[in-house]
Amino acid sequence: MVFAGSPQRRTLIIVENLPSPFDRRVWQEATTLRNNGYQVSIICPTGKGYDKRKEVIDDIHIYRYRLPLEADNAIGYLFEYAAALTLQLLLAIRVAVTRGFDVIHACNPPDNIFLISLPFRLFGKQFLFDHHDITPELFEAKFDRKGPLHRVMLAWERWSFKCAKVSIATNNSYRDIAIKRGKMPPNNVFVVRSGPDLSRLKPVKADPSHRNGRKHLVGYVGVMGFQEGIDLLLESIEHIVKRYERSDIQFVLIGSGTELPNLVEASKKRGLEDFVTFTGRVSDADLVSILSTADVCVNPDRPNEMNDKSTMNKIMEYMALGKPIVQYDLTEGRFSAQDASLYADKDDPVDFAVKILQLVDDPQRSQSMGTFGRNRVINELAWEHEEPKLLAAYDALWS
Repeated sequence: MVFAGSPQRRTLIIVENLPSPFDRRVWQEATTLRNNGYQVSIICPTGKGYDKRKEVIDDIHIYRYRLPLEADNAIGYLFEYAAALTLQLLLAIRVAVTRGFDVIHACNPPDNIFLISLPFRLFGKQFLFDHHDITPELFEAKFDRKGPLHRVMLAWERWSFKCAKVSIATNNSYRDIAIKRGKMPPNNVFVVRSGPDLSRLKPVKADPSHRNGRKHLVGYVGVMGFQEGIDLLLESIEHIVKRYERSDIQFVLIGSGTELPNLVEASKKRGLEDFVTFTGRVSDADLVSILSTADVCVNPDRPNEMNDKSTMNKIMEYMALGKPIVQYDLTEGRFSAQDASLYADKDDPVDFAVKILQLVDDPQRSQSMGTFGRNRVINELAWEHEEPKLLAAYDALWS
């Protein structure tokens, strides 16, 4: 195999679940590396608004592939993974012979991208595992079971860590998994949190049109999937509207996913269609406008092992915009938000509803919590605080 000429440091980022630059974490990592002298290429899927197969944005070369299906069951995922691996390998060869790379930076899920790195290891290429999701726990959360496919997920994860010289964890819970389950040397595991970019997330003036004629607005942004607990949120909204007889609150839910049609239908069956707005995927400007208008933001992630150990980007975004939060009491969610959030009892949509009403009806407390959250992001959690950690992880590849 013939490789392109070799600048000092070159990286190839491979991601399967979201297109770039839509995936904010991946794009922040890419731009940070570019700003610090790296040549950056990205392989990722196409997506709504990101249909070009080859694109250069801000000197970052993006190579996109189109998946033949978006799976929503276990067998479908295996077909999707097989197709993705084939397309990723073909594009990796293309990058190798045109621009070249020194390291494959694999962003899970899934945990099988290590397979792409194997032939390139023969040519001295490094492998870095960027651990975005704990896939075995994600599988269990999606399908509510373990079994043979769950064991496959554990094996892929184990081999990802085994092949990696360096791994990046999004929080301390993930770092513990890399060390204990993945057997990574502790000094080769770097925590790089998904800190928000404050240049993108700036509060703007409230837009009353989002409230649908009501006094208050509660906002949500995220994936519309089973483990995100939107069904639990709808149950909480039903309690607010029917049990507590509140007709002064509009709920705006931003995001897309395989469960969106079912959730829209569930909202109608509960008689909530006038109180709940499903926007689908929106632009950054619309997202910031809606969340800036919100009195309270929510994270109804279903309590399970996956969500307990994961840091959710939505929490950071709410805090960056100075919004008080209601969420279930989960380990990493509490670490991120601290006093910017109220914490509902696990699996208790009624308590979740009560806590939303507590904040809606106490604007002074809400403002104080929102201010605490924004200051925590500015002083501790923003992406600018994570950039040196990412660069340290890359330095370890060449140490």
